[in-house]
Amino acid sequence: MVRSKLPRGVVALGLVSLFMDLSSEMIHGLLPVFLVTVLGATALSVGLIEGIAEATASITKVFSGVISDWIGRRKPLVLLGYGLAALTKPLFPLATGIGAVFTARFLDRIGKGIRGAPRDALIADITPPEIRGAAYGLRQSMDTVGAFAGPILAIVLMSATHDNFRLVFWVASAPAVICVLLIVFGVEEPESTRQATEARFPISRANLQRLSGRFWWVVMFAAVLTLARFSEAFLLLRAQSLGVTITWVPMVLIVMNVVYAVSAYPFGKLSDNGSRHRLFAWGILFLILADLILAMTVNVWIVFLGAAVWGLHMGATQGLLSTLVADAAPVELRGTAFGVFNLVNGIVLLASSVIAGSLWTAVGPAMTFYAGAVFSSAALAGLLMDVRRTRRISRPI
Repeated sequence: MVRSKLPRGVVALGLVSLFMDLSSEMIHGLLPVFLVTVLGATALSVGLIEGIAEATASITKVFSGVISDWIGRRKPLVLLGYGLAALTKPLFPLATGIGAVFTARFLDRIGKGIRGAPRDALIADITPPEIRGAAYGLRQSMDTVGAFAGPILAIVLMSATHDNFRLVFWVASAPAVICVLLIVFGVEEPESTRQATEARFPISRANLQRLSGRFWWVVMFAAVLTLARFSEAFLLLRAQSLGVTITWVPMVLIVMNVVYAVSAYPFGKLSDNGSRHRLFAWGILFLILADLILAMTVNVWIVFLGAAVWGLHMGATQGLLSTLVADAAPVELRGTAFGVFNLVNGIVLLASSVIAGSLWTAVGPAMTFYAGAVFSSAALAGLLMDVRRTRRISRPI
Protein backbone atom coordinates (compact mmCIF):
# COMPACT_ATOMS: atom_id res chain seq x y z
CA MET A 1 0.00 0.00 0.00
CA VAL A 2 1.36 3.44 -0.98
CA ARG A 3 1.35 5.88 1.90
CA SER A 4 -0.21 9.29 1.34
CA LYS A 5 1.75 12.41 2.14
CA LEU A 6 0.65 14.33 5.21
CA PRO A 7 -1.42 17.39 4.19
CA ARG A 8 0.08 20.88 4.52
CA GLY A 9 -2.75 21.82 6.85
CA VAL A 10 -1.61 19.23 9.38
CA VAL A 11 1.89 20.73 9.38
CA ALA A 12 0.44 24.26 9.71
CA LEU A 13 -1.71 23.23 12.67
CA GLY A 14 1.34 21.55 14.18
CA LEU A 15 3.24 24.85 13.98
CA VAL A 16 0.29 26.64 15.55
CA SER A 17 0.36 24.18 18.43
CA LEU A 18 4.13 24.56 18.73
CA PHE A 19 4.02 28.34 19.18
CA MET A 20 1.07 28.29 21.57
CA ASP A 21 2.71 25.64 23.73
CA LEU A 22 5.97 27.59 23.68
CA SER A 23 4.01 30.52 25.12
CA SER A 24 1.93 28.49 27.56
CA GLU A 25 4.74 26.34 28.95
CA MET A 26 6.95 29.34 29.64
CA ILE A 27 4.21 30.25 32.11
CA HIS A 28 2.97 26.84 33.24
CA GLY A 29 6.48 25.51 33.84
CA LEU A 30 6.84 28.15 36.56
CA LEU A 31 3.24 28.69 37.65
CA PRO A 32 2.95 25.98 40.39
CA VAL A 33 6.15 27.23 42.04
CA PHE A 34 5.05 30.86 41.57
CA LEU A 35 1.76 30.04 43.31
CA VAL A 36 3.42 28.24 46.22
CA THR A 37 6.52 30.38 46.82
CA VAL A 38 5.34 33.88 45.79
CA LEU A 39 1.59 33.82 46.39
CA GLY A 40 1.54 31.35 49.31
CA ALA A 41 -0.77 28.73 47.77
CA THR A 42 -0.97 25.11 49.02
CA ALA A 43 -0.60 21.95 46.92
CA LEU A 44 -4.36 21.44 47.24
CA SER A 45 -4.95 24.94 45.85
CA VAL A 46 -2.66 24.16 42.92
CA GLY A 47 -4.60 20.96 42.29
CA LEU A 48 -7.92 22.79 42.39
CA ILE A 49 -6.76 25.55 40.05
CA GLU A 50 -5.30 23.07 37.56
CA GLY A 51 -8.25 20.69 37.79
CA ILE A 52 -10.93 23.37 37.39
CA ALA A 53 -9.00 25.02 34.56
CA GLU A 54 -8.61 21.80 32.59
CA ALA A 55 -12.20 20.75 33.28
CA THR A 56 -13.35 24.13 31.97
CA ALA A 57 -11.38 23.55 28.76
CA SER A 58 -12.96 20.16 28.30
CA ILE A 59 -16.51 21.38 28.98
CA THR A 60 -16.02 24.16 26.45
CA LYS A 61 -14.76 21.64 23.88
CA VAL A 62 -18.10 19.85 23.77
CA PHE A 63 -19.88 23.05 22.72
CA SER A 64 -17.25 24.21 20.24
CA GLY A 65 -17.12 20.76 18.66
CA VAL A 66 -20.90 20.65 18.29
CA ILE A 67 -21.03 24.17 16.87
CA SER A 68 -18.35 23.31 14.30
CA ASP A 69 -20.52 20.40 13.13
CA TRP A 70 -23.62 22.60 13.09
CA ILE A 71 -22.17 25.45 11.01
CA GLY A 72 -19.92 23.21 8.91
CA ARG A 73 -16.83 25.34 9.71
CA ARG A 74 -13.80 24.61 11.89
CA LYS A 75 -11.27 27.40 11.29
CA PRO A 76 -13.25 30.33 12.80
CA LEU A 77 -13.54 28.48 16.09
CA VAL A 78 -9.88 27.46 15.99
CA LEU A 79 -8.92 31.11 15.49
CA LEU A 80 -11.25 32.30 18.25
CA GLY A 81 -9.83 29.79 20.72
CA TYR A 82 -6.19 30.54 20.05
CA GLY A 83 -6.91 34.26 19.93
CA LEU A 84 -8.57 34.23 23.36
CA ALA A 85 -5.64 32.28 24.80
CA ALA A 86 -3.24 34.87 23.38
CA LEU A 87 -5.21 37.71 24.96
CA THR A 88 -5.05 36.09 28.42
CA LYS A 89 -1.25 35.76 28.54
CA PRO A 90 -0.66 39.29 29.94
CA LEU A 91 -2.98 38.52 32.86
CA PHE A 92 -0.41 36.20 34.43
CA PRO A 93 2.34 38.79 35.04
CA LEU A 94 -0.30 41.22 36.32
CA ALA A 95 -1.65 38.76 38.91
CA THR A 96 -1.13 39.66 42.58
CA GLY A 97 -3.13 36.87 44.25
CA ILE A 98 -4.39 33.33 43.84
CA GLY A 99 -7.75 34.57 42.60
CA ALA A 100 -6.15 36.54 39.78
CA VAL A 101 -4.11 33.53 38.67
CA PHE A 102 -7.23 31.39 38.78
CA THR A 103 -9.08 33.90 36.56
CA ALA A 104 -6.23 34.04 34.05
CA ARG A 105 -5.92 30.25 33.96
CA PHE A 106 -9.69 29.88 33.65
CA LEU A 107 -9.92 32.21 30.65
CA ASP A 108 -6.85 30.66 29.04
CA ARG A 109 -8.43 27.21 29.27
CA ILE A 110 -11.71 28.49 27.79
CA GLY A 111 -9.62 29.43 24.77
CA LYS A 112 -8.12 25.96 24.73
CA GLY A 113 -11.58 24.46 24.95
CA ILE A 114 -12.92 26.51 22.05
CA ARG A 115 -10.12 25.47 19.71
CA GLY A 116 -9.52 21.86 20.74
CA ALA A 117 -12.36 19.81 19.25
CA PRO A 118 -12.66 21.82 15.98
CA ARG A 119 -8.89 21.55 15.46
CA ASP A 120 -8.86 17.79 16.03
CA ALA A 121 -11.90 17.36 13.79
CA LEU A 122 -10.25 19.51 11.11
CA ILE A 123 -7.21 17.21 11.12
CA ALA A 124 -9.52 14.25 10.53
CA ASP A 125 -11.32 16.18 7.76
CA ILE A 126 -8.12 16.78 5.78
CA THR A 127 -6.26 13.50 6.45
CA PRO A 128 -6.89 10.10 4.78
CA PRO A 129 -7.82 7.37 7.31
CA GLU A 130 -4.74 5.28 6.60
CA ILE A 131 -2.36 7.98 7.91
CA ARG A 132 -4.43 9.54 10.68
CA GLY A 133 -2.25 8.03 13.38
CA ALA A 134 0.79 9.71 11.83
CA ALA A 135 -1.09 13.01 11.43
CA TYR A 136 -2.18 13.16 15.07
CA GLY A 137 1.24 11.95 16.15
CA LEU A 138 2.94 14.74 14.19
CA ARG A 139 0.69 17.41 15.68
CA GLN A 140 1.31 16.04 19.16
CA SER A 141 5.04 15.95 18.48
CA MET A 142 5.20 19.54 17.22
CA ASP A 143 2.96 20.64 20.08
CA THR A 144 5.43 19.06 22.48
CA VAL A 145 8.45 20.73 20.86
CA GLY A 146 6.90 23.98 22.07
CA ALA A 147 6.20 22.36 25.40
CA PHE A 148 9.88 21.70 26.08
CA ALA A 149 11.23 24.81 24.32
CA GLY A 150 9.06 26.97 26.61
CA PRO A 151 10.58 25.73 29.88
CA ILE A 152 14.09 25.96 28.37
CA LEU A 153 13.50 29.62 27.55
CA ALA A 154 11.95 30.12 30.99
CA ILE A 155 15.06 28.67 32.67
CA VAL A 156 17.36 30.94 30.64
CA LEU A 157 15.30 34.01 31.47
CA MET A 158 14.91 33.09 35.16
CA SER A 159 18.67 32.66 35.44
CA ALA A 160 19.39 35.91 33.59
CA THR A 161 16.85 37.95 35.58
CA HIS A 162 17.48 36.41 39.04
CA ASP A 163 14.12 34.60 39.23
CA ASN A 164 11.92 37.38 37.87
CA PHE A 165 8.70 35.42 37.33
CA ARG A 166 6.72 38.34 35.99
CA LEU A 167 9.24 39.28 33.29
CA VAL A 168 9.23 35.71 32.00
CA PHE A 169 5.43 35.79 31.90
CA TRP A 170 5.52 38.99 29.83
CA VAL A 171 7.96 37.51 27.31
CA ALA A 172 5.65 34.51 26.96
CA SER A 173 3.02 36.69 25.28
CA ALA A 174 5.02 37.06 22.03
CA PRO A 175 4.82 33.46 20.70
CA ALA A 176 1.06 33.51 21.26
CA VAL A 177 0.74 36.40 18.82
CA ILE A 178 2.78 34.50 16.21
CA CYS A 179 0.44 31.55 16.68
CA VAL A 180 -2.62 33.66 15.81
CA LEU A 181 -0.92 35.03 12.68
CA LEU A 182 -0.14 31.48 11.56
CA ILE A 183 -3.82 30.54 11.76
CA VAL A 184 -4.94 33.60 9.82
CA PHE A 185 -2.47 33.19 6.98
CA GLY A 186 -1.39 29.53 7.05
CA VAL A 187 -4.40 27.32 7.78
CA GLU A 188 -6.98 26.57 5.09
CA GLU A 189 -10.22 24.70 5.56
CA PRO A 190 -11.31 22.10 2.99
CA GLU A 191 -14.28 23.07 0.85
CA SER A 192 -16.29 20.08 2.06
CA THR A 193 -16.62 21.53 5.56
CA ARG A 194 -17.94 24.91 4.45
CA GLN A 195 -21.52 23.77 4.28
CA ALA A 196 -23.29 22.74 7.46
CA THR A 197 -23.82 19.01 7.54
CA GLU A 198 -26.85 19.21 9.84
CA ALA A 199 -29.72 21.66 9.65
CA ARG A 200 -30.53 20.99 13.28
CA PHE A 201 -28.31 21.57 16.29
CA PRO A 202 -26.26 18.35 16.64
CA ILE A 203 -26.78 17.79 20.39
CA SER A 204 -29.76 15.46 20.52
CA ARG A 205 -30.56 12.02 21.81
CA ALA A 206 -30.73 10.69 18.25
CA ASN A 207 -27.25 11.98 17.39
CA LEU A 208 -25.72 10.71 20.61
CA GLN A 209 -27.19 7.31 19.80
CA ARG A 210 -25.43 7.46 16.44
CA LEU A 211 -22.09 7.47 18.27
CA SER A 212 -21.06 3.83 18.28
CA GLY A 213 -20.50 1.54 21.22
CA ARG A 214 -16.83 1.54 20.26
CA PHE A 215 -16.72 5.31 20.66
CA TRP A 216 -18.22 5.09 24.16
CA TRP A 217 -15.71 2.40 25.10
CA VAL A 218 -12.88 4.75 24.04
CA VAL A 219 -14.41 7.51 26.17
CA MET A 220 -14.67 5.34 29.28
CA PHE A 221 -11.21 3.82 28.83
CA ALA A 222 -9.68 7.29 28.43
CA ALA A 223 -11.54 8.47 31.55
CA VAL A 224 -9.93 5.77 33.71
CA LEU A 225 -6.55 6.58 32.19
CA THR A 226 -7.05 10.29 32.89
CA LEU A 227 -7.87 9.49 36.51
CA ALA A 228 -4.41 7.95 36.70
CA ARG A 229 -2.67 10.83 34.88
CA PHE A 230 -3.23 13.94 36.99
CA SER A 231 -1.81 17.38 36.18
CA GLU A 232 1.90 17.62 35.39
CA ALA A 233 2.01 20.41 37.97
CA PHE A 234 2.64 17.66 40.52
CA LEU A 235 5.79 16.61 38.68
CA LEU A 236 7.10 20.14 39.21
CA LEU A 237 6.12 20.14 42.88
CA ARG A 238 7.78 16.73 43.32
CA ALA A 239 11.03 18.12 41.94
CA GLN A 240 10.85 21.10 44.27
CA SER A 241 10.06 18.86 47.27
CA LEU A 242 13.30 16.95 46.64
CA GLY A 243 15.42 20.09 46.50
CA VAL A 244 15.48 21.26 42.87
CA THR A 245 15.96 25.03 42.89
CA ILE A 246 13.23 27.28 41.52
CA THR A 247 15.25 28.25 38.43
CA TRP A 248 15.71 24.61 37.41
CA VAL A 249 12.27 23.22 38.25
CA PRO A 250 11.04 23.69 34.63
CA MET A 251 13.76 21.22 33.56
CA VAL A 252 11.38 18.46 34.67
CA LEU A 253 8.90 19.51 31.97
CA ILE A 254 11.70 19.84 29.45
CA VAL A 255 12.81 16.26 30.01
CA MET A 256 9.24 14.96 29.88
CA ASN A 257 8.33 16.90 26.75
CA VAL A 258 11.54 16.10 24.86
CA VAL A 259 10.76 12.41 25.25
CA TYR A 260 7.09 13.07 24.40
CA ALA A 261 8.03 15.02 21.25
CA VAL A 262 10.55 12.45 20.04
CA SER A 263 8.23 9.50 20.63
CA ALA A 264 4.78 10.80 19.59
CA TYR A 265 5.25 10.67 15.80
CA PRO A 266 6.93 7.22 15.70
CA PHE A 267 4.27 5.85 18.04
CA GLY A 268 1.59 7.41 15.81
CA LYS A 269 3.02 5.69 12.72
CA LEU A 270 3.24 2.45 14.68
CA SER A 271 -0.46 2.69 15.53
CA ASP A 272 -1.27 2.87 11.79
CA ASN A 273 0.29 -0.57 11.43
CA GLY A 274 -2.48 -2.18 13.48
CA SER A 275 -0.75 -2.70 16.84
CA ARG A 276 -2.97 -0.35 18.84
CA HIS A 277 -3.84 -2.59 21.82
CA ARG A 278 -0.19 -3.45 22.30
CA LEU A 279 0.82 0.20 22.05
CA PHE A 280 -1.79 1.18 24.64
CA ALA A 281 -0.56 -1.56 26.98
CA TRP A 282 3.00 -0.28 26.74
CA GLY A 283 1.79 3.28 27.30
CA ILE A 284 0.02 2.30 30.51
CA LEU A 285 3.01 0.30 31.72
CA PHE A 286 5.16 3.40 31.17
CA LEU A 287 2.78 5.42 33.38
CA ILE A 288 2.82 2.80 36.15
CA LEU A 289 6.63 2.76 36.07
CA ALA A 290 6.81 6.56 36.14
CA ASP A 291 4.46 6.71 39.15
CA LEU A 292 6.51 4.14 41.07
CA ILE A 293 9.77 5.95 40.31
CA LEU A 294 8.37 9.30 41.44
CA ALA A 295 6.80 7.77 44.55
CA MET A 296 9.88 5.93 45.81
CA THR A 297 12.76 8.19 44.86
CA VAL A 298 14.63 10.37 47.34
CA ASN A 299 17.19 11.37 44.70
CA VAL A 300 16.72 14.59 42.75
CA TRP A 301 18.13 13.11 39.55
CA ILE A 302 15.76 10.14 39.59
CA VAL A 303 12.86 12.61 39.32
CA PHE A 304 14.06 13.38 35.81
CA LEU A 305 14.02 9.67 34.96
CA GLY A 306 10.42 9.48 36.17
CA ALA A 307 9.54 12.51 34.05
CA ALA A 308 11.15 10.89 30.99
CA VAL A 309 9.12 7.70 31.41
CA TRP A 310 5.99 9.85 31.89
CA GLY A 311 6.82 11.42 28.51
CA LEU A 312 6.97 7.97 26.91
CA HIS A 313 3.48 7.31 28.25
CA MET A 314 2.20 10.53 26.71
CA GLY A 315 3.83 9.80 23.36
CA ALA A 316 2.34 6.31 23.20
CA THR A 317 -1.24 7.20 24.19
CA GLN A 318 -2.35 10.76 23.44
CA GLY A 319 -2.28 10.78 19.64
CA LEU A 320 -3.66 7.25 19.61
CA LEU A 321 -6.71 8.30 21.65
CA SER A 322 -7.46 11.05 19.12
CA THR A 323 -7.10 8.56 16.27
CA LEU A 324 -9.57 6.18 17.90
CA VAL A 325 -12.13 8.94 18.41
CA ALA A 326 -11.83 10.07 14.79
CA ASP A 327 -12.19 6.50 13.51
CA ALA A 328 -15.21 5.70 15.71
CA ALA A 329 -17.27 8.84 14.94
CA PRO A 330 -19.46 9.58 11.88
CA VAL A 331 -17.89 12.23 9.63
CA GLU A 332 -20.67 14.76 10.26
CA LEU A 333 -20.39 14.30 14.04
CA ARG A 334 -16.61 14.41 14.49
CA GLY A 335 -16.64 17.75 16.27
CA THR A 336 -19.38 16.55 18.59
CA ALA A 337 -17.49 13.30 19.26
CA PHE A 338 -14.29 15.11 20.17
CA GLY A 339 -16.30 17.49 22.34
CA VAL A 340 -17.99 14.68 24.28
CA PHE A 341 -14.67 12.85 24.61
CA ASN A 342 -12.95 15.92 26.04
CA LEU A 343 -15.89 16.81 28.28
CA VAL A 344 -15.79 13.46 30.06
CA ASN A 345 -12.01 13.53 30.38
CA GLY A 346 -12.01 17.11 31.64
CA ILE A 347 -14.41 16.25 34.45
CA VAL A 348 -12.25 13.25 35.35
CA LEU A 349 -9.09 15.39 35.22
CA LEU A 350 -10.65 17.76 37.75
CA ALA A 351 -11.35 14.80 40.04
CA SER A 352 -7.86 13.34 39.57
CA SER A 353 -6.13 16.66 40.30
CA VAL A 354 -8.23 17.22 43.43
CA ILE A 355 -7.48 13.66 44.60
CA ALA A 356 -3.78 14.17 43.89
CA GLY A 357 -3.71 17.51 45.75
CA SER A 358 -5.63 16.08 48.71
CA LEU A 359 -3.32 13.07 49.02
CA TRP A 360 -0.28 15.30 48.71
CA THR A 361 -1.50 17.61 51.47
CA ALA A 362 -2.83 14.93 53.84
CA VAL A 363 -0.33 12.08 53.36
CA GLY A 364 2.57 13.26 51.24
CA PRO A 365 3.94 13.24 47.67
CA ALA A 366 4.66 9.49 47.54
CA MET A 367 1.02 8.50 48.13
CA THR A 368 -0.08 10.76 45.27
CA PHE A 369 2.00 8.77 42.80
CA TYR A 370 1.16 5.39 44.35
CA ALA A 371 -2.52 6.23 43.76
CA GLY A 372 -1.71 7.05 40.15
CA ALA A 373 -0.13 3.62 39.75
CA VAL A 374 -3.27 1.94 41.14
CA PHE A 375 -5.57 3.80 38.71
CA SER A 376 -3.17 2.99 35.85
CA SER A 377 -3.39 -0.69 36.73
CA ALA A 378 -7.19 -0.47 36.55
CA ALA A 379 -6.93 1.03 33.05
CA LEU A 380 -4.58 -1.78 31.99
CA ALA A 381 -7.03 -4.39 33.31
CA GLY A 382 -9.82 -2.79 31.25
CA LEU A 383 -7.63 -2.84 28.16
CA LEU A 384 -6.80 -6.53 28.58
CA MET A 385 -10.49 -7.34 28.98
CA ASP A 386 -11.21 -5.55 25.71
CA VAL A 387 -8.45 -7.50 23.96
CA ARG A 388 -9.99 -10.79 25.08
CA ARG A 389 -13.49 -9.63 24.04
CA THR A 390 -12.24 -8.55 20.60
CA ARG A 391 -10.49 -11.86 20.01
CA ARG A 392 -13.58 -13.79 21.05
CA ILE A 393 -15.79 -11.82 18.64
CA SER A 394 -13.35 -12.19 15.73
CA ARG A 395 -12.76 -15.93 16.32
CA PRO A 396 -14.34 -18.05 13.53
CA ILE A 397 -17.39 -20.06 14.58
